[in-house]
Amino acid sequence: MSEKILVVDDEKEIADLLELTLTAEGFSVIKCNSAKEAENTIINEPLDLAILDIILPDADGYSLCRMIREKYSYPIIFLTSKIATIDKINGLGLGADDYITKPFDPTEIVARVKAQLRRYKKYNSPNDDNILSASGLRIDIATRRCWLEDTQIELTPTEYSILKILCMRKGVAVSSEELFREIWNEEYFSKETNPIAVHIRHLREKLGDIVDRPKIIKTVWGVGYRIDE
Repeated sequence: MSEKILVVDDEKEIADLLELTLTAEGFSVIKCNSAKEAENTIINEPLDLAILDIILPDADGYSLCRMIREKYSYPIIFLTSKIATIDKINGLGLGADDYITKPFDPTEIVARVKAQLRRYKKYNSPNDDNILSASGLRIDIATRRCWLEDTQIELTPTEYSILKILCMRKGVAVSSEELFREIWNEEYFSKETNPIAVHIRHLREKLGDIVDRPKIIKTVWGVGYRIDE
């Protein structure tokens, strides 16, 4: 079955171009021209990935991103004319997995979509070599699933990447800058608008970490974050 992709953009020409490009690659596309229409689709349709414009006539893509992240962990890509670094940081901090600015190359969109879907969905058979464990966490690298003790934890792709990096380097403090670079493969980083801190907070909520006494993800002041054995 082909993956179902939500495209939200109030510019009909762009939405039509994305639909044409993605369906040619075998994807199923649902187009929405407004936030309200997109909200109904998010609620009623099983989706595999969302491409969101930020500027919409009745709301913005940020609110749609928040809505998706309240319940779903599938990848989100922002596609927008907003090019300021702060806009990109805000989008990634809200839980988006990628950010592409207009104008764009349709072949790049396809490549980014496929990369995010590969990152999110890997259905290899699990084996012991693919298991990471630390502080009560167990991560199956092959299936990208995570458990805390016996409870499976639903993670966004970015949350999964952070936990995986920290577990692979357990006992070692990893800085926000390092996490940012490894996850998004980009060098820029702003401590004033730190998306890693936002994702760490969300992770701690899911893991039941107490804010001032976290049990799993420890803050190493002035350095970064660490997960112990």
